[in-house]
Amino acid sequence: MEPLITMKNVSKVYETKAGPIHALRGVDLTVNEGEFVAIVGPSGSGKSTLINVITGIDTPTDGEIVVGGQRLNDMNQDDIATWRSKNVGVVFQFFQLLPTLTVHDNVIVPMQYANTHRGERGERALAMLRLVGAEHVADQYPAQISGGDRQRAAIARALVNDPVALVGDEPTGNLDPESAEKIIQLFEELVDAGKTIVLVTHDRALAGRLPRVEEVRGGSLVAEEDIDERLLVR
Repeated sequence: MEPLITMKNVSKVYETKAGPIHALRGVDLTVNEGEFVAIVGPSGSGKSTLINVITGIDTPTDGEIVVGGQRLNDMNQDDIATWRSKNVGVVFQFFQLLPTLTVHDNVIVPMQYANTHRGERGERALAMLRLVGAEHVADQYPAQISGGDRQRAAIARALVNDPVALVGDEPTGNLDPESAEKIIQLFEELVDAGKTIVLVTHDRALAGRLPRVEEVRGGSLVAEEDIDERLLVR
């Protein structure tokens, strides 16, 4: 397997009136192609910051980040936004679907930013909805469908530009257990098909079934043997 995501000595410091907050402290992380990785840890430990610097949503204070062969440190925010639209799919806890657009049109949106040919967009969006099992809600609006279907639609949107990696921040955190299980199974199917997925999660059952778990504690990754087993259900 080849490294897809590489972080070398990455730190992130937020300057506040109360003083600096060290969200990440010298993080080294490598994720290979085709891996399925859970990022766990207590609230405020730096998990979401870790995800945000991988996707380019946030920039590190120090260190180097390379994703899919692209060194993010070399790009400005406009370039990163364009790069992210084509290379990294992001799935959020609260779906982030646009309420005034149908599910189908929500899935089309990322292709507009990636300059996909207009004639391809509609069919590709439907293909992604079929892939995730949400074709039946294509013509409905987000408020009209269940949380599970909204998350499936959000995953279709994240996949529509065929990104090198799928990154999620608590993607099952707002779902009932049955819907969460279906989303987990979908992620497993995507990994089996070759997709690389990195998820931040508080879901102990989800973390416990993943082949690789990384724990963030106080802004640092802990050694495998020191991972808090209370964060997992094996």
